[in-house]
Amino acid sequence: MKMKIKSFFAKPFALYIYKQVRKSMLTAAADQEHIFQSLIKTGLKTEFGKEHHFEKIKTHEDFVNNVPIREYEDFKKYIEKIKQGKHNILWKGIPIYLAKTSGTTSGIKYIPITKDSIDNHIDTARNALLCYMARSGNSQFSNGKMIFLSGSPELERVGGIPTGRLSGIVNHHIPKYLRTNQMPSFETNCIEDWEEKLNKIVEETVNERMTLISGIPPWVQMYFDALVEKTGKKIKDIFPEFSVMVQGGVNFEPYKAKLLETIGKPIDTIELFPASEGFFAFQDNYKEEGMLLNTDSGIFFEFVPASEVFNKNPTRLTLTDVKLNENYVLIVSNNAGLWAYNIGDTVKFISLNPYRIVVTGRIKHFISAFGEHVIGEEVEGALLKAAENENIKIIEFTVAPKISQDDNKSYHEWYIEFENLPHNLKQFAHDIDENLRKKNIYYDDLIKGNILQPLKIIPVQKNGFISYMRSVGKLGGQNKVPRLSNDRIIADQLQHWAKKPATETITNS
Repeated sequence: MKMKIKSFFAKPFALYIYKQVRKSMLTAAADQEHIFQSLIKTGLKTEFGKEHHFEKIKTHEDFVNNVPIREYEDFKKYIEKIKQGKHNILWKGIPIYLAKTSGTTSGIKYIPITKDSIDNHIDTARNALLCYMARSGNSQFSNGKMIFLSGSPELERVGGIPTGRLSGIVNHHIPKYLRTNQMPSFETNCIEDWEEKLNKIVEETVNERMTLISGIPPWVQMYFDALVEKTGKKIKDIFPEFSVMVQGGVNFEPYKAKLLETIGKPIDTIELFPASEGFFAFQDNYKEEGMLLNTDSGIFFEFVPASEVFNKNPTRLTLTDVKLNENYVLIVSNNAGLWAYNIGDTVKFISLNPYRIVVTGRIKHFISAFGEHVIGEEVEGALLKAAENENIKIIEFTVAPKISQDDNKSYHEWYIEFENLPHNLKQFAHDIDENLRKKNIYYDDLIKGNILQPLKIIPVQKNGFISYMRSVGKLGGQNKVPRLSNDRIIADQLQHWAKKPATETITNS
């Protein structure tokens, strides 16, 4: 009875929040201008604001002229002062948390979360679920158990500031009324070793009334596989009331077919776009593609055309300047004290009324070893189209350049872990190559000009990517396999789990 009361009272609250979200769609541009002015007003009193002449900033043009785009390395000197306990460095006072994340080039990064910014992380996750509830009418999931596959909630102290993974920090802010629904137990969530933790999660949840499951798709798949191995059943039979899957962190599409097959029935999904730097967008309509940009939550957004991101003075657009179907690098300033911060993700607007985006990749994850500048969206689209045509399910993949040291032409090398192999691997490779050529004219020109030979596929052993992630200490949590690399660090490691030597690789030639 107590559980049913939750869903009863959740309905009117969901409708209220949904109406608020709908209203904010109409005021997005005005909200962004208000946030911009509010950020500058508070930033005036900080060390960063004084160094960058915030007193002179009245317009976005002023901001561009005084505050250059930065990456984490450029913020490190300020973060170090915060870690030393100094106040008013990037934002008023000191952060209430430091979110600890592993950067690909910066090692461990410490991203500030302030009293002002914490609501962005908590409320956006809540709003995503409530919008789903309001649109779908499904409030029953709030009666059952919910699992959030996340990092450990245990926090250390760095410079006196509680520090840990973002998912662990957020865990401390789950409302009391949801605590009885939350899985796994606190003790299990604190286990650092992912495989040990996964086994314990399976033990705790296998006999529970699971209704909502959330996490990064590859780790959700691992959880499902472990459940299937233990029971011999489909997920729909283990958890008959399971009705909602919440996911984010990577593009869902490459994992979707395999996940749905493991579940054994259609299921509603909600996509999120969270990061330590802020919760940027969420899927407000589970039946439509794209995520609603979070324009009224303490974050001011700028957008740099992806083709200009490496320019010394790239064009910096505000929300009112963006166009449909163009790739932009996302730049954020927020009430945690990040200023013109390049988060490294590229997005594309698929709607301007309201402002909805899809994440198209990472600006550092591309291949341009030969001038082709192939991006994540293109390789994912090329592979998925070929896979859908043959009903092939892909578990994981990554692509790297192979630069020839002899008279042979260079090529792109695709490491793919298949759930089911294509009947004709040679034709499958050809289809991917043709799809990619249609998506990227530079790649097409290189193939036509005999600069590159067509791509080659190296099938990876079952669980090969899991083994690779384990070998580099990045199994589980918020870690993801990069889709693209401009070097061969990942590719050379994956050779250990290739099904065949490179000389027996399947090509499309």
